[in-house]
Amino acid sequence: MARLLHLLLPPPLNRLWAALLGCLLLALMAAPSPAMAQIHAHPDENGTPVVRSLESLRDLDYQSWQAVAYRQGPPGGPLILRIVGYPGKVRLDHPTALLVRSGRQSWQLPDITTANPTLAADGRDAAAEFNLAPLIDSLSQNRPLRLELPGVFVELPVPPYVVAEWRSLSSWTEASAGGP
Repeated sequence: MARLLHLLLPPPLNRLWAALLGCLLLALMAAPSPAMAQIHAHPDENGTPVVRSLESLRDLDYQSWQAVAYRQGPPGGPLILRIVGYPGKVRLDHPTALLVRSGRQSWQLPDITTANPTLAADGRDAAAEFNLAPLIDSLSQNRPLRLELPGVFVELPVPPYVVAEWRSLSSWTEASAGGP
């Protein structure tokens, strides 16, 4: 390509064109990729449809957490948020409510971990589940959220694109996502 430019353009324009092309390639490589929806649908072990949004988030201490918002069953079913830490690094006590803030608004989501037989029997205590519906029902926009789990993390930022995914779970269907 450089040889072709060298043959077609005089040397001053050739250098200018090469510099512009280099800047363009650098800008394309450095630009953040657009947020893509991470909503997945699959049946659970009993064949019940599950729709989930999975995101890895970091708290202010730079510890990684998995935030899994999901709905079991048909649209309109209950929405649950599962926060998962790395087993062996954290033990979550139950019940501990999840505190959520956005601007001046705040919510307290009840801990429902013990209602899930699989999590209740898991001795690692690295996951907690919360009823997400009160939060989602009161949100009218995809605003950033700050989560706090007392005794575990002080602030876990949730970006607006994740909030958008969580808000879409209640009514999400494969047809609405352009699926088969």
